[in-house]
Amino acid sequence: MITERERPWPDRDLSLADSVVDYFRLLHDTAVNKIAGLDEQQARATPIPTSPAVSPLGLIQHLTAVYRQHLQIHLAGSDLPSLWTKDTTSDFRIAPDATVDSVIAAFDDEFARASAAVCKADLEAFVQVYGRPVRVGRLLVDVQQEVARHVGHLDIVRELVDGTTGE
Repeated sequence: MITERERPWPDRDLSLADSVVDYFRLLHDTAVNKIAGLDEQQARATPIPTSPAVSPLGLIQHLTAVYRQHLQIHLAGSDLPSLWTKDTTSDFRIAPDATVDSVIAAFDDEFARASAAVCKADLEAFVQVYGRPVRVGRLLVDVQQEVARHVGHLDIVRELVDGTTGE
């Protein structure tokens, strides 16, 4: 079972670049905290009938794929394989042998690699995203909004699973 992490707010005097980095950390730790205290069955629960692939752990696994695709492949130019397939729900489905610990460990590992890329990023530079030039700062804002949106989904799914509410 995962325990809750400290998640201090970014300092108010950070530069834009440092704020981007620190907000990624805050969102990452917040996402992990949404899983804290759940057992294996609860973490795999899919409480939304119209979204049968969406579980707390599935949302974390999806965010791992988001980090990989946008921050490793697009931003850093890594040749790591994409975790996405044509099946848009595949990255939400948890393998039978996966555990809360293994999914969170993969999320943390991907975050560490992504953070290194974000720390080195020139916000004004351009990178290729699906064959089109995108300003790095714009890409990072897009990824942050996606992570934040899914953290909100984690709030709702967690409440449906065990009644726990939180920030």
